[in-house]
Amino acid sequence: MLGKREKGQYGYRDYHRKVQLAKVLFGAAMILIQAGARSFTDNEAAKNILTVMAILSVLPTANIASPLLASWKYRTPGRDFYDRVRPFEDRGIILYDLILTSKEQILAADAVMVHPRGVFVYLNQEKADGKKAEKYLNDTFKARRLDPNVKVIREEREFLKRISGLKHAGELEDDGSAGYGAGVLKSLSM
Repeated sequence: MLGKREKGQYGYRDYHRKVQLAKVLFGAAMILIQAGARSFTDNEAAKNILTVMAILSVLPTANIASPLLASWKYRTPGRDFYDRVRPFEDRGIILYDLILTSKEQILAADAVMVHPRGVFVYLNQEKADGKKAEKYLNDTFKARRLDPNVKVIREEREFLKRISGLKHAGELEDDGSAGYGAGVLKSLSM
């Protein structure tokens, strides 16, 4: 899992977690350095400037830390899961490792198949309410002028069975809505 990962690629959650953690640690170090530098000067104006700099550094660091903490427990699924889903990538657009956020819940979608016939979300998360997730995603699609045909699937075997039964995307007429739908899901993801 070397190299940069984009939203929707397998391994994105773990990559994003490492990058965000590095940013938070860097921000915390800068705050401590700025606050500690106050003790090395006798100039009151310099002390005040360093204090203000440290205070102003807290907000960007907190803005990075809050989504990191919210998504901390969601890791990239094992490589064996990826190997089971990968053979179906020619059937539509498959997005991996999305963390979709609504007002009510955080949805860790391990895989999403965006197909001209619908969107199938594999949500392997015990505490998430599948019905609310499905309603939220369908409402979002409807608001973006897409067909509200999103299905949330809780069992891996059922998800694999469903996507294996889909026709290859090239065999179907696609008006570009599958690509647009994938973009909408990426924009909803952390």
